[in-house]
Amino acid sequence: MSVATVVAEQTVVLAKMRRDNNLLYFMARGNYLSRVFLYIAPIISDVMIMKKFLCVSVLAVTILGCAAKVSDEERFAAYEQAVQELMDSYTAKAGAIMENADLSEEEKNASIEKMSDEIEKGIFDLSVKTIKEDPTSPISIDVLKNCYYYMEPEELSEIINSLSDSLKSTPFISHLEQGISAKENTAEGKMFTDFTIIQDPDNPQGSTVKFSDYVGKGKYMLVDFWASWCGPCKREIPNLKDVYARFKGDDFDILSVAVWDEPKASVDTAAAYGIPWNHIINAGEIPTDIYGIDGIPHIILFAPDGTILKRELRGEAIAQELAKYIKEK
Repeated sequence: MSVATVVAEQTVVLAKMRRDNNLLYFMARGNYLSRVFLYIAPIISDVMIMKKFLCVSVLAVTILGCAAKVSDEERFAAYEQAVQELMDSYTAKAGAIMENADLSEEEKNASIEKMSDEIEKGIFDLSVKTIKEDPTSPISIDVLKNCYYYMEPEELSEIINSLSDSLKSTPFISHLEQGISAKENTAEGKMFTDFTIIQDPDNPQGSTVKFSDYVGKGKYMLVDFWASWCGPCKREIPNLKDVYARFKGDDFDILSVAVWDEPKASVDTAAAYGIPWNHIINAGEIPTDIYGIDGIPHIILFAPDGTILKRELRGEAIAQELAKYIKEK
């Protein structure tokens, strides 16, 4: 007997945010398209946080055979409707915020960022609840694609272990398990993992660098994994420059590593923002696969010997973490 199978469109994509005819497309990076959702650019602008890629799309549903499992269809339809209601509410509220002339741009950004966190949690809670209701259902894979990037490795492993054997054998779950392993191998307290980047393919001998050229060399190293097209990454640069001015010395430095980006765009953006520290370009997916990074900016503090002290640092937390180890200059 055939069963109804929900099939998400699977496409190899690079995480990217771009404007096109007044629309913003948010694409989740990875071997499989997690979700794509359209926002009206004048309403939301590029204020959206890229750290967890808040992306939701309408899935392609394929029914194989004639004996469809109605219960699965109904559950998935109810899930999609609930997600859509959350997104509609978010879009309406975000539009009102952006049109409020009494708010400064900073206040608008802060309000929408707060709403972004709230909608992420709402979708996450709904997705986990749907999966746990029947982890053997084929819709669990598609629902999981809406929430896996919010999960800690232990929680994600628990969800994966609850799936049926047939679902565990899918390429998507294999991809997730690789990500879990990467995060565990590069967790706080672990020694850094080295990698090598050819920054200019036309000059490999003169452009090849190793991560270990900078990390584990006797200094505290703050490493910013970023991209030129990422709005939140660029908004973090002034904060990093402030930290650099306050703590730079013989015992501290910063390194930027451009991922999922065109080399020229990385160089031009770094120059435009006046980044004074070293940076590695053309890193692609090499470091993000090794360190299990799902979204950017992703900022990691390494000890002088290369031990990973803290991951996912942002904003004021960066200076607070550095102050535990280094005195301001």
